[in-house]
Amino acid sequence: MALELFDDNLSYVHGASDVPLIGATIGDLFDRVVAQAPDNEALVSRHQDERYTYRELQARCNEFARGLMALGIKQGDRVGIWAPNWSEWVVAQFATPKIGAILVNINPAYRVHELEYALNQSGCSTLIIAPPFKNSRYAELLQRLCPELADCEPGRLRAERAPELTTVIAFGEQQVPGSYDWNEIVALADRVSADELATRQSEQNFDDPINIQYTSGTTGFPKGATLSHHSILNNGFFIGERMRLTGNDRICIPVPFYHCFGMVLGNLAAVTHGATIVIPAEIFDPELTMETVAAERCTALYGVPTMFIAELNHPRFSEFDFSTLRTGIMAGSPCPIEVMRQVMSKMHMDEVTIAYGMTETSPVSFQSKTDDPLEKRVSTVGPIHPHVECKIIDPETGAVVPRGETGELLSRGYIVMLGYWNNPEATAEAIDAGRWMHTGDLAVMDADGYVNIVGRVKDMIIRGGENVYPREIEEFLYQHPAIQDVQVIGVPDERYGEQVVACVILKPDATCTEEELRAFCEDEISFYKIPQYWRFVNSYPMTITGKVQKYLMREEAIEALDLASAAAVKTA
Repeated sequence: MALELFDDNLSYVHGASDVPLIGATIGDLFDRVVAQAPDNEALVSRHQDERYTYRELQARCNEFARGLMALGIKQGDRVGIWAPNWSEWVVAQFATPKIGAILVNINPAYRVHELEYALNQSGCSTLIIAPPFKNSRYAELLQRLCPELADCEPGRLRAERAPELTTVIAFGEQQVPGSYDWNEIVALADRVSADELATRQSEQNFDDPINIQYTSGTTGFPKGATLSHHSILNNGFFIGERMRLTGNDRICIPVPFYHCFGMVLGNLAAVTHGATIVIPAEIFDPELTMETVAAERCTALYGVPTMFIAELNHPRFSEFDFSTLRTGIMAGSPCPIEVMRQVMSKMHMDEVTIAYGMTETSPVSFQSKTDDPLEKRVSTVGPIHPHVECKIIDPETGAVVPRGETGELLSRGYIVMLGYWNNPEATAEAIDAGRWMHTGDLAVMDADGYVNIVGRVKDMIIRGGENVYPREIEEFLYQHPAIQDVQVIGVPDERYGEQVVACVILKPDATCTEEELRAFCEDEISFYKIPQYWRFVNSYPMTITGKVQKYLMREEAIEALDLASAAAVKTA
């Protein structure tokens, strides 16, 4: 008789699959797709009025890659990109892996303090910057960090505060002293032959690091999750598989490219299926997103719950034709069940999926299927991804908990990052000896292996899809001369999922207002990290051993700010 070797009562699941992992670099896979679908539309940038077939996009990527080689960029060199969603972002994404340069995604909301840290921690030698947009004036902020830029020759920057940065590349309608124009880099391509690029590309291995993405740090400093060709390429492919993408799909991507949501779930899922990337605007705008879906006949739409809520509640919502939509992804923060239902019924997204993951896991580990039962699709983050393992453990003992019980979610497989860039201590804290990535999220697994995220072991706040770690904001606010102590917590918010609250104890005899503290933060930390609420208190609830009890502070804030209705919203 057959032995029963598997215990389905424990919270462990693995994504067995007949579809093999792709053993190729991003550059080689991209060229393979171009060879098979050269005339498929690859990229549409509505705000730039640009369209490229796969053959045309390949030509742009190869030109830029050869231009970077002409600058002397070598395998392993870090190339930062500080920009919202432009076609140049996509070109940089697919040009850098061809030459083995590591693309460093820099959040376009970063200000001087954060930019300085990201450039120096990653050791960026080159930085690509976008033209000014709204309150983000990238060249001006960079010049505040590196005033030496104004008087240097392009490629010869020597800045006291960013000593490894030598080269700045500016694109769009702007003139930045001391920098190269994007078109100058393209012109340099003539100095490097196609054969030389092909040789460099052939020297790349799919396990090489190719991308650094910064996540806010629990110790006050962001950490650079280092991802390989293998991890993000395969994750993008299997995300697309779960959505049933083909070369006929057109994906509207209003989520940011600097984040895994835009870069992997968006661009790489599209390219691995020969589908079309459609950029509606530099940053999310609900009206422009809906106009783009209708005008471009998009079949898929992405967004964090906040974005979908903004679209559903927009006064012009009923004017737009969503009939071509079939699928999409809602992710980035817990998804309200009622919002998911409305997206399916009012936006024709019958096959919309929910995805769950983290930057450190490339990022998706769980994703609902297009044909999952309705209740599973609106109340869970779906089943495990192919070639991925998951277990839910008791955080205290490490033992796998029975199904139906709450514990910390751990994941393992090709998706797990190589580590945090130049930070072995943080890497060892996150990835254990068995190569399990500790997510810090509390989850429950049902009898069918579907997972529901119910909370977080850590204090992380998720505001509109952005991960915010309280310690980073606390470290910054401690620099204010009037602040004696500060504790940052998250409170529920019906629009953004969560909002940031700073509970401040002022120094004796010091005075300070909410407006002064907000002004102290502006242009120094990202807007989404600036507390929405400020509470001036005399003390904090503490344990007998002197540890601050943030959960009690959160309960007090919910009551004081009258947020009970937001706290009652159910999520998947």
